[in-house]
Amino acid sequence: MESLSSINSMVNSIVWGTPMIMLLLGTGIVLTLVTKGIQFIRFPFAIRQVLGKTESTEASEGTVSSIQALATSLSATVGVGNIAGISTAIVLGGPGAVLWVFLSGLLGMATKFCEIAVALEYRERDEHGIMRGGAMYVLSKAFNMHWFGIVFAVLCSMAAFGIGNMIQANSVADVMSSTFNINPHITGVIMAAITAIVVLGGIRRIAEVATFLVPGMCVLYTISALYILGTNIEQLPAVFSLIISSAFEGQAAVGGFAGATVRSAMHSGIARGLMTNEAGLGSAPIIHAAAVTDHPIRQASYGIIGVFVDTLVVCMLSAFAVLSSGAWTSGSTGAALTAEAFSRSLPGEWGGIMVSIAIMLFAFSTIMGWSYYGETAMTYLFGVRVLLWYRIAWVLVVYQGSVGSLELVWSVSDTMNGLMAVPNLVAVLGSITLLRSQLREFFAVPR
Repeated sequence: MESLSSINSMVNSIVWGTPMIMLLLGTGIVLTLVTKGIQFIRFPFAIRQVLGKTESTEASEGTVSSIQALATSLSATVGVGNIAGISTAIVLGGPGAVLWVFLSGLLGMATKFCEIAVALEYRERDEHGIMRGGAMYVLSKAFNMHWFGIVFAVLCSMAAFGIGNMIQANSVADVMSSTFNINPHITGVIMAAITAIVVLGGIRRIAEVATFLVPGMCVLYTISALYILGTNIEQLPAVFSLIISSAFEGQAAVGGFAGATVRSAMHSGIARGLMTNEAGLGSAPIIHAAAVTDHPIRQASYGIIGVFVDTLVVCMLSAFAVLSSGAWTSGSTGAALTAEAFSRSLPGEWGGIMVSIAIMLFAFSTIMGWSYYGETAMTYLFGVRVLLWYRIAWVLVVYQGSVGSLELVWSVSDTMNGLMAVPNLVAVLGSITLLRSQLREFFAVPR
C-alpha cells in the first residue's frame, strides 16, 4: 500500500505539475483566440440563453432540458473545492493566488464552451434512448481512436467513484460528526438512502433534483458571503490591493501564514482554479451532450455561464470572505479556513454552521452530478446492461466513503481526474476546424 501511494504521489506531481497546468492554460488561450473571445463578446447572449430570453426555431433533440444540463453540470463542479480549494490556494500561494484563479476562470470559460460544442456534434442515443456524449465519443467517431476513448472512459469511471463519490461522502460525514456530533455510520446510511432515491431514477431524476437544489444552495452561500463582505466592506480596497501586489511581488510571512513567492501564487491559483471549474478535463460535456437543443453552439453557451458561476462568483466570494475577514493569517487550512472566515463575521455560531451546511449541500450535489459522468463512461465501455449494477454500486460506495479512511483514494482519484485532460484536449484541439464551422453557421444569423 505504501509503495502504491508513493508511485501515485510521483505520478500526481507530474499530472498536476507545471506542464499540465500550462497545457490547460495554453488551451484556454488558444481557444479564446480561435473563438475570437467568445466568453467576452457572446457573454450577453449566454446570459439571455440561460434566462430563457432566446428560443430555438428549429427541431431539437436530447434527453434533459438545457437548464437542467447546466444545473447538473454545476452540481458536479460547485463542490467542496469551492470552499476548501480556494482557501488552499490562498494558503499555498498567498492572496495573489486569487488573481490567477480569476484569470484561469476567464480562460476556462472558452475551454468549456468549446469542449461542449464538440461533444454535442458527436453525441448518440444509447439502447434506452438516453442521449450520450463526451470525449470518448468524439475520439471514437471523429478520429477513429476508439482505444483513446476507452482510456478516457476508464479514467472517468475511476475518478467518479473517488473524487465524485467517496471523497464527497467522507466530507459530509466529517462535517456532520464535527459540527452536529452525528456518527459517520448514521450519516452514511442516510446519504446512501437519499442517493439511491435520486440516482436509481436515472438522468431525468438527477437533473430534476439538481435544478431544484443547485440554485438554492448557490444563492444561500452567496448571500452569506455577501453579508461577510458587507460587514468588512471597509477592508475591500485593501484586499484588492493585496491581491494585485501579492500576485506580482509575492507575499511575506504574516501571522500564521508562511509566506509565498510569485511562482507559488501563480501555480496554486491556476491549479486550484482549473481543478474547481474542471475546464479542459472533459467532465461537463458529458451531461451537456444530453441536453435538448437545436445546435451545439447554443448549448455550449451554457458552459460559459457554468464557469462564470463556479469560479468567478462562488470561488471569488469565498476568497474575498477569507481575505476581508483576516482569517487567512490564522494558520487554518482548507475548509477550516473558510469556516474561520465565516465564524468571524456571522453572528453567534452561524458561521461554522453555514459552512457545514454548504459543504453538505455542495458535496451531495457533486455525488449526483458525477454519478451520471461515471454512468456514461461505463455505458461507453460495457453498454446499458451494466447501468443497474453500476447505480447500486454507486449507492453502496457512498456509505463506504462515509465511514472509511480515504487518503489514498483521494490521491489516486485526483490523479485520474487530471489525466482525463489528455484525451479530452486531443479531442477538442483536434476539432478546431469544426469549431470554426459551427460558429460561422450558428452566428450567420444575428442572435
